[in-house]
Amino acid sequence: MPISSHSHSGQFCLHAQGTLEQVIQEAIRQGFHTFSFTEHCPRKYAEDLYPEESHLTPQDLFNTFDDYVRTAKSLREKYADKIQILIGSETEYIRPDSIDLLRDLVVKYNLDYLVGSVHHVNTIPIDFSSELWHKALEHVDGDYEKLFLDYFNHQFTLLTALQPLVVAHFDLICLYANEEAMQVFMSSTKVWEAIERNIQYVVNYGGVFEINTSAFRKGWSVAYPKPQLVKLMQKHNGRFTLSDDSHGPHQVGLNYHRGKAYLEDEGIHTLAVLSRSSEGIRTTFQMIPVSQIWSTFVGKNGVAL
Repeated sequence: MPISSHSHSGQFCLHAQGTLEQVIQEAIRQGFHTFSFTEHCPRKYAEDLYPEESHLTPQDLFNTFDDYVRTAKSLREKYADKIQILIGSETEYIRPDSIDLLRDLVVKYNLDYLVGSVHHVNTIPIDFSSELWHKALEHVDGDYEKLFLDYFNHQFTLLTALQPLVVAHFDLICLYANEEAMQVFMSSTKVWEAIERNIQYVVNYGGVFEINTSAFRKGWSVAYPKPQLVKLMQKHNGRFTLSDDSHGPHQVGLNYHRGKAYLEDEGIHTLAVLSRSSEGIRTTFQMIPVSQIWSTFVGKNGVAL
């Protein structure tokens, strides 16, 4: 019963490929039990548009999100007998009023859940390109420790305000970090105190941490989050779920064989499988042995794991 708690499509995300229906058709072909649509939330200021969105307006993003939810609900009904589909959104925390926007979206669209992500530090994107990551570093006068602290403090603001069910790519700030930056990351007491604070908060409110295999296709030898963070999450009895963070049908289930090995290496024996509830609670989850996750998985090349 393979799962993914985080995905995108080219229909609603300019740096992805394929339609939402093509994505879910591929998930069904691979034997997925549960698959979540979690397109990015809209952004309401023109200065927050990415370079690829220069021809758009913030209102275009809101219109696209409206179309996304409509399409996702239609596909959930169409494929209800083949796969469980959840409909959520991946968050943006750019500035404090991002929180109000996200709360409004959850209520307006009755979203199943939020994927809690931070893609900006001090309003500058940190995972879109190496150039923008270094621009964020320049904003804090080249101080690696401050960049990391600001990221995890933004994350804490998001966590405390919204308590997202799934916390995505916890250490995304490290994507473009060089060896010098990572030395600071690993050695800074202040950074690790902030990390531990965030982990404890997620555990206390009942959230789950995402093991995200997209890190492999971005050049990492491990998934998000890195082993040192996984160990700290385990120390505090953190729970995990699994995501491909796919950006189109070509990435559905991509590198799940490496994800399986990573789970084994890190001693993760159970994963949270999300489910919709008809009893007044929007989304719940059940902890399932990892061995069951792969029981019906076909995979990209038609070979089960």
